[in-house]
Amino acid sequence: MSCFGNRVSTDLYQNCCNANTLCEFSGRLEDLVTEPLYVQKVYDAVLFNLQGMKTVQNQSFEPRIPRDHRVKRVIDIRCRRFFNPENTDDPRNLKLDVNTSISGATFLQNSKGEQLQVTGPDGTLSERILYAETSDCDDKCMGTPIFGTQNISITGNVLVYLDLLLCDRCNNESVFTVCSEVNIACKDQPLVLTNFFEMCMPSVFDTAFLPRFTEFCNIKCETRLATNNLGRDLCISNNGEVSGNLIIALCVTCEKKIVVPVQLCVLSTGFPQISPQQNPVCTTFPTLFPNQIKVSDTIENCGCVENVSDSGCNECHYHENAFDLNHREPDCCDETDSCSCNPCNNDDNHNHPGRPGRPGRPGRPGRPQPR
Repeated sequence: MSCFGNRVSTDLYQNCCNANTLCEFSGRLEDLVTEPLYVQKVYDAVLFNLQGMKTVQNQSFEPRIPRDHRVKRVIDIRCRRFFNPENTDDPRNLKLDVNTSISGATFLQNSKGEQLQVTGPDGTLSERILYAETSDCDDKCMGTPIFGTQNISITGNVLVYLDLLLCDRCNNESVFTVCSEVNIACKDQPLVLTNFFEMCMPSVFDTAFLPRFTEFCNIKCETRLATNNLGRDLCISNNGEVSGNLIIALCVTCEKKIVVPVQLCVLSTGFPQISPQQNPVCTTFPTLFPNQIKVSDTIENCGCVENVSDSGCNECHYHENAFDLNHREPDCCDETDSCSCNPCNNDDNHNHPGRPGRPGRPGRPGRPQPR
């Protein structure tokens, strides 16, 4: 199966695809170049694992079990959060509302009393600017501790799936899946999880940018039968309706970071180049990113690089491939005085038929003529 044109799966019946890694490395250190990056550095971070629980009784499942079938056992119970992609404000969406207060520092506010928010790596306004009096710890070259309280309000629904093993009158077994949408909490009465934390904050006086505070959370759910007993927890009516008693565990992971803008020098293998999907109509296509400039490429293309020596003299060096070898200017003149700022004589006898020379600088070589 071909996935997105040029990524082929080894399994012909596979409905998934493989991503393109974009980057390759030949294994030679000569191919590595240094790149400056203007990024955000994580100064300090804390991670929390929180859990909540929801008990449900007589929860109805759909669809009904076919007639003349009985439930032999429960094969699997699955749970996932509900999300409506067509309406992000749907109250049934399982949401986390994180409310964090800081002690020992303050979030910057504008004239209207609104906290200033800046764009984070996720592309949204997910970072707030921190300020604190850090002069006491700045003298010791250490960070200033701040303390915080976090309240997470959980609202919305989850989807619970039961994989049941059914058996008919002839003892033929089959797997039958039923589903139910379970409400965890409403907006008026959310499920609240609370915890406390301590973080370290850098100096606010030694840099041009104040530190930023960001936080993000993720949630998953796990469920099981209330007593792990099929006879007690599941009820099958005469018309095939299934209801059950469940315990739903809500597992939350939250991370809080203090980040500062920095410049980093990293080793890179160069800019990635993606193999395009061929189009038989166009012969050339525009580039999306600027070309990477290397010193070696500049010397090869320009042919001459002027270096100023310690004595202040201009030393002209020409690359062999810049023009014909028969017209090559020597790297340094043979006869020089105690460097009278003219190591390469610029008289008319040494000028090439190209651009006329200037004082202290030879004439630019002309283009090679065909033989």
